[in-house]
Amino acid sequence: MKLVFMGTPDFAVPALEALIDGGHEVKAVVTQPDKPRGRGKEMQMPPVKKAALNRGISVFQPERIRKNEEFLATLEKISPDVIVVAAFGQLLPEAVLRLPKYGCINIHASLLPKYRGAAPIQWTIIDGETETGITTMYMEEGLDTGDMLLKTVVPIASDETGGSLHDKLAAAGGPLILETLKGLEEGTLKRVPQTGETCYAKMLTKTLGKVDWSMEAILIERLIRGLSPWPGTYSRLGGKTVKFWKAEVCREACKSEQGPGESVCEPGTVVAVTKDAILVQTGEGLLAVRELQPEGKRRMDAGAFLRGYPVKAGDKMEG
Repeated sequence: MKLVFMGTPDFAVPALEALIDGGHEVKAVVTQPDKPRGRGKEMQMPPVKKAALNRGISVFQPERIRKNEEFLATLEKISPDVIVVAAFGQLLPEAVLRLPKYGCINIHASLLPKYRGAAPIQWTIIDGETETGITTMYMEEGLDTGDMLLKTVVPIASDETGGSLHDKLAAAGGPLILETLKGLEEGTLKRVPQTGETCYAKMLTKTLGKVDWSMEAILIERLIRGLSPWPGTYSRLGGKTVKFWKAEVCREACKSEQGPGESVCEPGTVVAVTKDAILVQTGEGLLAVRELQPEGKRRMDAGAFLRGYPVKAGDKMEG
């Protein structure tokens, strides 16, 4: 097919590569504008732009697509059979949605209708789901509400992080979009309306990573995995910020000697320190912190951290 690809981050690159290698005629790539990043605030290209230029494909970077007659005229001149979208970052207006013969097809990183929205990968981990996947779907003016076409299921491992699941889903998107376009061209696919249970995966912010130690240990552990590597989870210890990379739930609790089940430790209190873990009381259960990062330093295991930052029972992690 002759197509236009719209995408921006690393997640979209494998799908673009699959379309090119699969023999489709990618006439243009549309991505977000370059942005200043890093300490030096140097302008950097989105990953999709880099991939497209490496393949000799024309790239367009409109600040906005809505009410952009010049951009619409460009698309009309290309006259694509289909527009494929993967984590582009802008909603498409009706004029663009109705332009291609086969429509605008989105590669969404969840098993719709669950986890519509900006951050489905991370929220499936935070919420304790055991599986997720990729859904290809028709785009409409609503957010991730269009009719579904195909799905592929990806299990979520017990030690899954936002980063590892991102890579698995990105890799799954390429084969599924190829299968989808083949089915569209052959007329063998059925549109499936989104019905049943749904939920919204809201955008991630840095403040989401501030650990509330009154939560259950299992919920904090999932938050740590889900927000790794970005935006990350953190607390204050000894007046400085520490970022958490890996933790495990302990089934023991800090019990009171005066009565079974009563806790003498406030949530956030360091209950014990071992050679390779810092055990912290939560609202329910203990959390063994095994990998963390002190402010302004590199990521390290708990043993290395403890050699440079003495921590003892009774110290407090503060949200």
